[in-house]
Amino acid sequence: MEKRKQIYEGKAKIIFETDQPEYVIQYFKDDATAFNAAKKGVIEQKGIMNNKISTKIFEFLQSQGVETHFVKHLSDREMLIKKVEIVPLEVIIRNKAAGSLCRLLGLPEGRAFETPILEFCYKNDALNDPLVNEYHIRALNFATEKEIAFIKESTFKINDLMRNFFSRLNLELIDFKLEFGRYQGKIILADEISPDTCRLWETGTGKKLDKDRFRHDLGNIEEAYKEVLSRVTS
Repeated sequence: MEKRKQIYEGKAKIIFETDQPEYVIQYFKDDATAFNAAKKGVIEQKGIMNNKISTKIFEFLQSQGVETHFVKHLSDREMLIKKVEIVPLEVIIRNKAAGSLCRLLGLPEGRAFETPILEFCYKNDALNDPLVNEYHIRALNFATEKEIAFIKESTFKINDLMRNFFSRLNLELIDFKLEFGRYQGKIILADEISPDTCRLWETGTGKKLDKDRFRHDLGNIEEAYKEVLSRVTS
């Protein structure tokens, strides 16, 4: 597989085209951002750790029947993925209250919900990724009704699978963000799944092992990512 020119750079990853048009290479950076890039920094080795963590989780999800863009792990910072057309939505599942939901609704952090909360955000940094509902999504042609239904069904399934996956590692999945893309007429899971995109608390202690340590200057950021990597790959 020949790596060719860069075609996209985001806050945490770079995408390169290859000599096969249906595949691209996803490169994981150490750059860290929070609050829609209002806060910026670097987490040493984050790209390497997130690539390995995402690889393991994508492999697990694929083994459970979830189709993803992941093809194979190439190197410390690179994975081969299917080239998708990203649906301009961030799909968020919340199992307990944390982050922006606490600020929005005045909820205490850690409040458990009887059923998970699913949110859609319009993927647009300039607008600070605003919350949208299904009427916005259909009216603005972000996704069809059939695609929305599939994304919702898939997200709840992924939540169940990932909660069980992390529970076996003595980690509690508080909330997470997913992105989906279109590939050969189908909607499939894309982006990454890592401590950048998931809130993970240690079972029993509530110790935060995710990007909240960077967001809120909690310290021991690299150690938290290393701990998640160790558990996921053990």
